Amino acid sequence: MAALVWIWRALPAQLLVLCMLANISESGVSLSVPEAVTLEESATATIIISSSSPEHQSMVIQLNVTFSSKKNYSSIITLPEQVFLPEEATAVNFTVTSHDVGQVTTYLLSNNSDLDRIRFTVIHSRVLSVISEVIGWIYFLAWSVSFYPQAWENWRRKSVVGLNFDFLALNLTGFIAYSVFNIGLFWIPYIKEEFLQKNPNGINPVSANDVFFSLHALLLCIIYVSQAAIYEKDGQKVSWTARLLLLIAWTFALITLFVAIAKQITWLDYLYYFSYIKLAVTLVKYIPQAYMNYKRQSTKGWSIGNVLLDFTGGIFSILQMIIQSYNNDEWALVFGDPTKFGLGLFSVLFDIIFMTQHYCLYRQPKQYEAVPERDNTN
Repeated sequence: MAALVWIWRALPAQLLVLCMLANISESGVSLSVPEAVTLEESATATIIISSSSPEHQSMVIQLNVTFSSKKNYSSIITLPEQVFLPEEATAVNFTVTSHDVGQVTTYLLSNNSDLDRIRFTVIHSRVLSVISEVIGWIYFLAWSVSFYPQAWENWRRKSVVGLNFDFLALNLTGFIAYSVFNIGLFWIPYIKEEFLQKNPNGINPVSANDVFFSLHALLLCIIYVSQAAIYEKDGQKVSWTARLLLLIAWTFALITLFVAIAKQITWLDYLYYFSYIKLAVTLVKYIPQAYMNYKRQSTKGWSIGNVLLDFTGGIFSILQMIIQSYNNDEWALVFGDPTKFGLGLFSVLFDIIFMTQHYCLYRQPKQYEAVPERDNTN
């Protein structure tokens, strides 16, 4: 338990510095356009450009294409080269026509305004897009709910015997790191600006769902640890191997914090180091639990409901990636991000191992034969 408490002592410095960056304000934007526009093939759309205040003179807005998933962006979509905003007008619109599946990013340029951008995505089918969105909500709910069966199991038994403490410690560290990463990229303007500067044609990978999921998961991990502190535990402690891994992870986070303060790396890079901690934890966190089940020849104390929901979420997550890749003709969504895809498969693999242990290998508890009492009346 000491290792679990130590994690919290290592965290405040990193969070404090990151939260202070949130006070840095974003520069104002005078032109407002949709951040993303999605069209089916051979479709048209009307885009409205809004100005924050009327201009006292007419304005010419240039549309500068900075990214195209194909060599010639005009094979994906037809855009005007410039748009004219009349004097005293607060809005103007223009029409775009899609041709083939792909992605195009264009920046709006004007002498009298700041930059803004539009990311156009042409897809095969809106139906597939809706299906993908529904699947996204399914795996989001499955993964979110998956944390409750274990908490319920611990409460029902008033015991955490069978739940591995190495898994608890590693999982807690993983979701602390994941929460720090998500909060930084979603809520801190300075870091979001750094991301845009480094990836001018990219999309912020963190959504509101990601932030909610990570914070919700972190809360449930804290509940697990609290249950481990008060319920029967059969003398179990965090192993020295897990303590060493935790020490390495948090020492790395602390050292890179000072490197970021010294401006040797950007705060965005520092946040990504937290995502690497999360990835590393995901690779190893299930191993202690699987080995413990093997040693005990039992899965009692390890909730199968958690496993089934996690398996459901993992399968639907991979399915969504495949559907999105086909619908966007962008298979890099799968093969271009082997970390995300590989970790999804890795988690599903361990879920299969746990299901095999629960339903096949250790389905029946060990049977013991009663030893007949000897007659000692001789």
